[in-house]
Formats: sequence, structure tokens, C-alpha cells
Amino acid sequence: MRKLLNTLYVMNEEAYAALDGENVVIRAKETELGRIPLHQLEGIILFSYVGASPALMGKCAREGIDLVFCTPRGRFLARTCAEIRGNVLLRRMQYRLADEPLQSARIARCFIFGKLANARRVLDRTRRDHAIRIDEKKFQLAMDQLRGRMEQVMQETSLDALRGMEGAAATIYFGLFDDMILRNKETFYFHGRNRRPPLDRVNALLSFVYTLLGNDCTSALESVGLDPYVGFLHRDRPGRTSLAQDLLEELRPCMADRFVLTLINDRIVSPKDFELQENGAVLLKTEGRKKVLAEWQEKKKGKITHPFLKEKMEWGLVPYAQALLLARYLRDDLDGYPPFLWK
Repeated sequence: MRKLLNTLYVMNEEAYAALDGENVVIRAKETELGRIPLHQLEGIILFSYVGASPALMGKCAREGIDLVFCTPRGRFLARTCAEIRGNVLLRRMQYRLADEPLQSARIARCFIFGKLANARRVLDRTRRDHAIRIDEKKFQLAMDQLRGRMEQVMQETSLDALRGMEGAAATIYFGLFDDMILRNKETFYFHGRNRRPPLDRVNALLSFVYTLLGNDCTSALESVGLDPYVGFLHRDRPGRTSLAQDLLEELRPCMADRFVLTLINDRIVSPKDFELQENGAVLLKTEGRKKVLAEWQEKKKGKITHPFLKEKMEWGLVPYAQALLLARYLRDDLDGYPPFLWK
């Protein structure tokens, strides 16, 4: 299993990353801001338009260190890629199955089943932990509806029907998201999912954290030799890591949504961490992003017992475990892909 090392997040919008021996050096306007040995890192994420040196990009590609470029506001731009790793037979099988609607649906329904099961678990945790602060009957009804759709999903063979079921389930789940926000309700409210740009503070947090988790899913798939751009639920689109988006679906509720709720309910973020723009967009300020990133790193260090592998691991390794299980399924070592079911 891959060792979870540190990810270096570079927040300075004027920062430039360069290579000096075996170190990454961060500079801004000729001033050295920091120097870190590369062997201590598993990834570098730059929130800057200035960029990185070709030498550093080449070194990261050779050493398997993710180098990701995002806008200062957190929108993904690009990532460095090394030579394609893994068995070519594995990727050929991935491509063949992705071209067969029935086989794609068989895998896609596992991703959706995992998403619905984990969404139901998030609702259940809130219902149990904060029963006196929420409408228990409303939560129980939503949980029962999600359970019913979980049973339907595993019988479905149409990709379009699966997408419709996923959308209907998401409406049920997000219909209670605002009820799970227990503090600062006047400034942290959720009236529906919106993005590009996010129009409230909760959606700004969700979009930023989904980007972080999406990068982890892409790295995980590449590490086992799968092509993150060829998905089963999400179809091909230029520039979209469709398979990473597939994997992201089942992990959103337990890794991202629950994390965002903790940030708000534990008052880790506050209204002053956000910038409200004239066009209605709401974006995280630099200090707000730093808070989220620091907590995200701590979240990934937390321990969990993997429900299928029965092994203790850090939360940050869950995407890698799922990528490995997907590869084993495609190699015919498993009868089916086991989604991550949070307990």
C-alpha cells in the first residue's frame, strides 16, 4: 500500500516553484519563501499563475510526485504526467469495458450504490448525534428513500437510467444539507448546489474540497496504472478526468461533505474567510483556503478500518485502496468492484 506523505500547498499567487538539487524551492519576486526535500512529498499543488520550472516538472514526473496547477481560487488547470505506468493489458481492458454500455453500467452502478450508501450514512450520523436539533422524521424518510433507490440501482443496466437515479437521490440528500448545518445559519446556508461560480459560502467550500479530493482520486488511479480520463459513469470529455469523477462520486459524502459540515459546525471557518464579488460569486480568501488545507491534511491522517480490506489505514489512502480494488476487478481478480461503504 502506498505510504501517505505530505502534500505541499503553495498559496502565494506570485510563487514560482523550482528545483535545486533534491529540493523544491518556492520563490516570489526573487525572495526564497521555502525549501523542502522532494523525498518528503507525495504531491505539490500550486495556486498560482506563475508556474514551475521545467526541471522541477521533469523531476516530479520521474519520481512519481504529483505536480498540480490550480488558479488562485482553486480551479484545476493542469497536472504533470510521467510515462504511463502499469500493465498495458489493464488499460486495454479498461478501454474495452468503457466502450460496452452494459459492462460500463455494471461498474457505474457500484459507484452510485456507494454514493447513496455513504450519503445515507451521513444523514444517519446527524440524526443520531443531533436528534434534538433536527427533524428526525424528515431524516428517517430521506434515509428510507435512499435505501429504496440503492436496491433499484443494483438492478439497473442502463447508464442513462442510472444517472437519473443518481440525480434523484442527490436531490433527496442535498434537500437536507441545510438541516445539517447547525451553526452560523444566517451566513452558512445551503439552498441547492451551484458552481462556476459558487453563489454562497457552503457551495464555495464544497467546490474547493471536491477539487482537492478529485486530485487525490486522479493520483490514485494513475498510481495503479489506470487511465483517469476514461470513465464508466462519466463519459469521455476533453480535459475531464472521467474515471476520477466516477471514483469521486462514492467518496463525496463521507470524505468531502462530512468534512465541510465539520468546518462549519466546529466554527473552523467564519464568514470573514470569504469574499463576496459584485457578480454574486462567493470565493474563499487566501487565509480561508489555508485553514481548509490545514484541516484537510489532518483529516487525511485520521485512521479508519477499510470495510472490504479489513485493514487499518489513513483516510488519505482510501482513494488509493479503491483504485487498487478497481484494477483488481478489471484484471478479473474480483467478481465485482466493491465500493467504499463508510461505517
